[in-house]
Amino acid sequence: MYTTKSLYRRANFDINQTICWKMLTDDQCEEIFVTAAEVLERTGAHIENKEAQKLFAANGCWVDGDVVKIPSSKLEWAVRTAPSRITLCNKSGKRAVLMETENSHFGPYYGSEMIVDRASGKQRKITVNDAIDTARLSESLENVSFVSAPGKPEGFRKETAGLYALEALILNSNKPIIQPVSNAKEAELAAEMAAAAVGGFDALRQNPYVVFTINCNEPRFHSEDSLGAVMYAAKNGIPFIYQNKLISGVTAPSATAGTLVVALANNLVALTLAQFVSEGAQVIAGGNFTIFDEKSGIAPFGAPEAGLIGAGFSNLMRYLRIPSAGIAGISDSNVSDAQLGAEFTYGILSSALAGTNLIGGGGALESGKVASSAALAMTDEVMGAIHRIMGTFDMNEDTLARGVIDEVGPGGNYLGEDHTTLFFKSEQFWPNLITRKRIDDWTADGAKPMGQRALEYVEDLLGQPSVELVNSTVAAEIKSILAKAEETL
Repeated sequence: MYTTKSLYRRANFDINQTICWKMLTDDQCEEIFVTAAEVLERTGAHIENKEAQKLFAANGCWVDGDVVKIPSSKLEWAVRTAPSRITLCNKSGKRAVLMETENSHFGPYYGSEMIVDRASGKQRKITVNDAIDTARLSESLENVSFVSAPGKPEGFRKETAGLYALEALILNSNKPIIQPVSNAKEAELAAEMAAAAVGGFDALRQNPYVVFTINCNEPRFHSEDSLGAVMYAAKNGIPFIYQNKLISGVTAPSATAGTLVVALANNLVALTLAQFVSEGAQVIAGGNFTIFDEKSGIAPFGAPEAGLIGAGFSNLMRYLRIPSAGIAGISDSNVSDAQLGAEFTYGILSSALAGTNLIGGGGALESGKVASSAALAMTDEVMGAIHRIMGTFDMNEDTLARGVIDEVGPGGNYLGEDHTTLFFKSEQFWPNLITRKRIDDWTADGAKPMGQRALEYVEDLLGQPSVELVNSTVAAEIKSILAKAEETL
C-alpha cells in the first residue's frame, strides 16, 4: 500500500519478533545442568515421601533411607520426556496462556498474609471477599492473564481456607487459575472443584484450567506433602509449578551460579518423579529467589538481585526446554510510592526479557507480605507498557512507509495522512493510569498521585455490575466438595 518497491520478499531475511535477554550462554547453561546432575547423582536429595522413594528405586535410582541419588541418565531422560510447552485455558476451554518459547504472562501474587483495605488504607487480614474482588479485578485488567487469590482468607481452618479462596476465583473469573496446594488431598479436592467448573476431568485434562503451585521450601529437601501433591498432579494430568523458595547466602550459595545449581537440582527431583509417575506430566519450573539484607533482616523481593537470579533461572529453563514461572512485580515498599513503581518496573521487565512464562507477583508490598488492589492495577499498567516494549515493531513495506515519506516530502507533517490513521493505535501504548497532562490540567483535575488514581480506577472497575459466570448446578457441586473438604482435611 505504502511502497514503491518490488513486492517480492527478500530471501533469508532475519527478523526479531520480540526482545530477549539471554544472560547465559548455552555453554553456561550446560555447565549448571551437569553440576546439578553431579550433585543429585553423588550426594542426592532428602525425600520424605515413602511412595516417592519406592518410585525412584523402581526406576533405577539409589535409595538409602531418606536419601535418593538419581543417575544422570534418568535426569536427562526426564528433561527430554517432559513437555516443552504447556497451554492453559479459560473456563470456556479457550486457549488463554501459551507457555512456550519466550512468551510471558502476568498475574497477581498469591502468598500475602495481609491486605490494604481500600476504604481505610490500613492493613488487615485477608477475607474471602478480597479473593472475590481480586478475581473480579483480574477479570477486568487486560494485561492480567491468570488469576489467583492474594492469600488464604481468615474465618476458615488453615487446611481448607485455600479451597474457599479457589471457590471465589471460580465463581468470579473466567481466566486460568494458579492455585497453591499443600498436599495430595488438597490437590485432589481442588482438582474436583476445577473439574466441576469445566464439565468434568476429561475436559480439565484436555483444556487445563487450573495450575497447582507446590512449594519446595528447603534446598534439596522434599517434604512428604509436597511430593504427594506432585504425584497426584502427575497421575491426573494437572499442570503444576514446583516452586523453589531460595535465599542466596542463607538457603543457597551466595554466588548466583551456585543458587541456580541448587534451584535446578530441586526442580529436577520433582520433574523426574513426575515423569516416573506419568510420562509427559506437565511440569513448570518455578523460582522464588531473593537475597538476605543484613541491615534490615529481611529477604527483599524488590532487590535487583532477585530479578537477576530469576532471569538466569528462566534462561536456564529455556535452554532445557522446560516452561518457567517466577515471582516479579513485588515491592519492598510499604506504600504506593516511587519506590514501588521502580521495583515493579525493573522486576517485571527483567522477567519478561528473560522469557519467564508465568510471572506472578502483581499487587504485593512489603516483600510480598501485603496485598494491594491499587498496586495490582499499577502493575497491570506496567505490564501493558512492557508488552509494548517486548512487541518491538513490524517491519514490512507498509510500516517502512516508503511511499508516504515520499508524498509528504521534506519538512512535511504526517498528522493528516491515512498512513497515520492506520497505524497510530497499534504502534502506541495507551495507558489507563499514567498521566500525560500538563501541570495546569493535572492540578485542575485534583493533582492526584498515581496511587490515588489507581485506587479510583479499581473502585470504578469493581463498581461495575457483577456477572454470573457459573450456573447454580456447578455452584452447588463446588459447595458439596467444600463440605467434603471440611470432613476429610
